[in-house]
Amino acid sequence: MAMEAQDIEDLIRETFPKARITITDLAGDGNHWAAEVVDESFRGLNRVQQQRAVYAALKGKMDGPNGELHALALTTKAPE
Repeated sequence: MAMEAQDIEDLIRETFPKARITITDLAGDGNHWAAEVVDESFRGLNRVQQQRAVYAALKGKMDGPNGELHALALTTKAPE
């Protein structure tokens, strides 16, 4: 089952309410997405810690072969 961009953004925004979030459908199929999440809470965290925080915000939607979200290319950073 595919996810909509707004659904992905809504999940991320629950954890990062002030983040700048950009969601892009990479293949036009609703299964392959890219997300850029820019949030102050990432300051001082390494990239792995930042991305783990975003994946946790997705609440299991990427877990295993039956996850609703098949692929997400993730870019995270603190604001400049």
